[in-house]
Amino acid sequence: MSEPTPDKPEVKETMHPRNAHRMGYDFKALIKAMPKLRAFVTVNKYENETINFSDPEAVKLLNRALLKHHYRVEYWDIPEGYLCPPIPGRADYIHYAADLLATANDGVVRKGKKVRVLDIGVGANCVYPIIGHQEYGWSFIGVDIDEEALASAQKIIDQSKELKAAIELRLQKHKADIFTFAIKPGELFDLTLCNPPFHASIKEAAEGSKRKWNNLGLKTGREEPVLNFGGQNMELWYPGGEAAFLKQMATQSTRVAKQCLWFTTLVSKKENLRILYNALQKAGAVEVQTINMSQGQKASRIMAWTFFTPQEQKEWVKK
Repeated sequence: MSEPTPDKPEVKETMHPRNAHRMGYDFKALIKAMPKLRAFVTVNKYENETINFSDPEAVKLLNRALLKHHYRVEYWDIPEGYLCPPIPGRADYIHYAADLLATANDGVVRKGKKVRVLDIGVGANCVYPIIGHQEYGWSFIGVDIDEEALASAQKIIDQSKELKAAIELRLQKHKADIFTFAIKPGELFDLTLCNPPFHASIKEAAEGSKRKWNNLGLKTGREEPVLNFGGQNMELWYPGGEAAFLKQMATQSTRVAKQCLWFTTLVSKKENLRILYNALQKAGAVEVQTINMSQGQKASRIMAWTFFTPQEQKEWVKK
């Protein structure tokens, strides 16, 4: 990743235009929001302020500061070992999803609590519902198979009147199901979100973690490295990996095809786009879109599909 030039903000032009993080991290404002962050901020050789992204405590404090400064969240924390997501990338997903919903609304971004969103795998961090509600006023149902993760997310929600009125959490007791039982009969959602596990096994997840650590140029001398962004096993791996999860998602979306306007998911591995597209063709999706995203050197994409025709999409919005 190329370093920014001294004294110039790093404009991340590949980010969504409405993303609050396009100008990089304003550490003066972030330290004001979260004074404890000051101890972790250093100046690199290009005279730009930064933190050590290999330090889990520094990354967590940065997230707290970002959520407080940009999204008015006074309390945010996660248990040790759980996924500590990069906020700018999560915000990008939300903004591109807002654009997707706007296509059936004459290009106007839909705001307010009537826009209902389902977050599959909400996690302990609850970041998608936080950003989605604070930016657009959407209401959320967050689903997860991990009771400890849900307890952490609920604690975050309970500390905020805004979030408490807009976010509901549900335990998915049927681990083989993605949408079934998560969506109740008669419920309607404008949008579903998902950041699927991308490894096929615990071993593969561990090897991926070590590669990530080595890429940061550090050696821990441990079999299990401390991860800067963390992640429980169930957050990181799924039998058959990302491809198997995506195929399962495509198949199961047919069961609630008319209860959700748009289904969306992140796809981390480019080669899995074709696998998901083929699965969606078999499932009978009416429209499929691939939305490319980029945060610096990290490229990712959202796959979105619907079982509604363009005319039916407009009728949905009018209702």
